[in-house]
Amino acid sequence: MFQLRLLPRAAFDPILVNDPIYLRTAANDDFDSWVALREESRSHLVAWEDDWSPEQLSEISFRRRMRNGAREAKRGAGLALFVFRREDQALLGGLTLANIRYGAARSAVLGYWIGAPYVRSGYAFAAVRAALSHAFDAIALNRIEAACDPENTASRSLLLKCGFQFEGRARDYLKINGAWRDHDIYAITAGDYRDSDPGPVVAY
Repeated sequence: MFQLRLLPRAAFDPILVNDPIYLRTAANDDFDSWVALREESRSHLVAWEDDWSPEQLSEISFRRRMRNGAREAKRGAGLALFVFRREDQALLGGLTLANIRYGAARSAVLGYWIGAPYVRSGYAFAAVRAALSHAFDAIALNRIEAACDPENTASRSLLLKCGFQFEGRARDYLKINGAWRDHDIYAITAGDYRDSDPGPVVAY
């Protein structure tokens, strides 16, 4: 079901391959591509996340994000990955597994974004499925949650296509551009995922 070949400590520094994309942690050389894609996608993204100041797209801010991501990964508390297209290594977006919990919970919260030029091309589906495979197999989690703005029909469709189930609406869940917004909560378990007969994902 899963074709995962993990090197030592690869659970929190993986390369996940799921055609036509792959995911990996950010590198210093990704800054120019990241800032260009974020700027190009501003009008698309700020409907669902806070707008950003020029300082937040600075190289200093980018390196701070990298340090924070590395710190969370070292603690086993989070995983932040960039999504790339395999054929030309174009940066497509990003994906996170945050608030990773162990013990009785064994859960995490999924977040993702895809740049405006690449939406509705199947890249987000491939990225989320790869992340689920890694979360359930390599990290041995049991449950992944995702919050979706009720008006974000594309994200809702993606989550359902990936096997998530709607569980309810959380009131005033996130503050987006100065306004508290309700969000719908979706979740998928390891059992749900394996029952969906996922395709092969390779992790290095």
